[in-house]
Amino acid sequence: MRTDWRDHHWQLLHTTPQSPSLHMALDDVLTHEVGAGHRAPTLRIWEWAASAVVIGRFQSLRNEVDTDAARRHGIEVVRRVSGGGAMFIEPGNTITYSIYAPQSLIKGLSFQEAYAFLDEWVLEALGELGIEAWYQPLNDITSAGGKIAGAAQVHRGGAVLHHVTMAYDIDAAKMLEVLRIGREKLSDKGTASAAKRVDPLRSQTGLPREAVIERMIATFRRLHGLSDGILQPAERARAEVLAKEKFSSPAWLADVA
Repeated sequence: MRTDWRDHHWQLLHTTPQSPSLHMALDDVLTHEVGAGHRAPTLRIWEWAASAVVIGRFQSLRNEVDTDAARRHGIEVVRRVSGGGAMFIEPGNTITYSIYAPQSLIKGLSFQEAYAFLDEWVLEALGELGIEAWYQPLNDITSAGGKIAGAAQVHRGGAVLHHVTMAYDIDAAKMLEVLRIGREKLSDKGTASAAKRVDPLRSQTGLPREAVIERMIATFRRLHGLSDGILQPAERARAEVLAKEKFSSPAWLADVA
C-alpha cells in the first residue's frame, strides 16, 4: 500500500559543515537506517566544509572532471551512490538536501513521477519566494531565468534516497575549468551564458542563502510535518568509517574510469 507524507513522522537534520566524503557516507548510512526502520523518514540539509565536485555513480571520472584543475583549486572530487550528472559545489554557494523515505511513499510511481513528487514542496517554497519554478524531466528544477537545481535518486533496502543540489550563487568560470561536460556545453557561448544556464537563487530572490533554507524548511514543515532530529553517534561513527574506507578511496572514485 502506498503511504502519504503525513503517514510518517519526519525529522530534520541540519548539522555543522561536513567534508564531501562524509556527506557521501551519510547518505549511504541514513538511507540504510530508514530502510531498516531504525530511523524515521528524514530531511537532511547539507552544509559543506569544502568545495567539491560530486559525480554520479555511473559517470566516467576522466570524461567529467579535469582533475588537474580541481587539484589546483583545492576542490575535492567524490562519487555518490546515486546516478545523474556532476555537481559543482562551493560552500555558501549551493543548497543541498536529501530526503530519506520508505519506498511506500512513491509506490506505483514511475521514476519521472517520483522525482517530481518528492520535490513538489520545493517548488511551493520557491513560489513563496517569488520564483515560478517547474520540473524539467527527468531531474532538473528550472525557471524562466534558467536551471536552478539537479536531482538524483536511488532505491535500496526498502528506502528511497532523493537528493538535490540547488545553485544559490556560482563561480561560472571556475566551474568551466573543472567540469569538462560544462565546457563542452558552454564553451561556444562563453562564461556569461554559463551563469544563465545554472541561474543562482541569489539573483532571483535577493535573499541570503540562510533565508532561502529557512523558507524551504518552513514549507516542508507546514505541508508534511517536521520535527528537529539529531544525528545519532552510531550513525556518525559508521559514516566516518565509510567515508575513510570507501568514499575517500581512489578505487571508488575511479570505479568508472
